[in-house]
Amino acid sequence: MNWLKKLLPRRQALTPEQRAKALIAAIDAGGLPLNAAVVNDIARKLGLEVSAQARMEDTILRIRMALKRLESHR
Repeated sequence: MNWLKKLLPRRQALTPEQRAKALIAAIDAGGLPLNAAVVNDIARKLGLEVSAQARMEDTILRIRMALKRLESHR
């Protein structure tokens, strides 16, 4: 099994901001998020408080707003 690990390139974990941007890009390209837990996890890692009962659409909107705030601080 070690030989296989040597052949495969190591991928670095994405930052929460990179994950959020990828999520929004996929949605804007016509994709639909299928797992609310993943969307909530991305939001929480961006520092947002998210209720388990929150609508996914609302959480996605909040992620968009958080990304805009991050962009404006640069």
